[in-house]
Amino acid sequence: MAFTQRSDQTRATILDAARRRFAADGYDRATIRAIAADAGIDPSMVMRYYGSKDGLFAAAADVDLRLPDLARVPAGDLGRTLVRHFVERWEGGLADEVLPVVFRSAITNEAAAARLRTIFGGQVAAVLAPRVPDPAELPARAGLISSQLLGIALCRYILRLPPVVDMDVDALVANLAPTVQRYLTGPLPG
Repeated sequence: MAFTQRSDQTRATILDAARRRFAADGYDRATIRAIAADAGIDPSMVMRYYGSKDGLFAAAADVDLRLPDLARVPAGDLGRTLVRHFVERWEGGLADEVLPVVFRSAITNEAAAARLRTIFGGQVAAVLAPRVPDPAELPARAGLISSQLLGIALCRYILRLPPVVDMDVDALVANLAPTVQRYLTGPLPG
């Protein structure tokens, strides 16, 4: 049992160091050696636990969007519920987590882009699945909704586009919710 505790503690120490290093340096400039030095361990231990820099990044960038259960949300409130939740998660600290690093890194790094696709593709589709009557439409609906959520996060929290940053949360939700609602419950042309 002591070995397992030590192993779990080492993993946690590596992940903590990796999150800080990726946040400070970005994916491309962060190195296994620097992360290991930050964790106070040999670089071979990082490789032993995570296999590669991509594996370490995937573990460090494991973000739970904590999307709400939409099963009991009235059909007409789905878009507003999703947008409000997402914006309030960013306002409440999601922007301080590793997700901004994933956003920034995804532009130039395929592993980071794949991680972002996994986070949004899996989590958004899972929460929408019970509310989408035609399972064949789920990927398109989840993709369109993700595009709105990712777009607002990029413009408000990463690029800090002034008109979007200046908008209060209620106005932001009021402007985005109808589009997300249409993507979820409206007809899909084409």
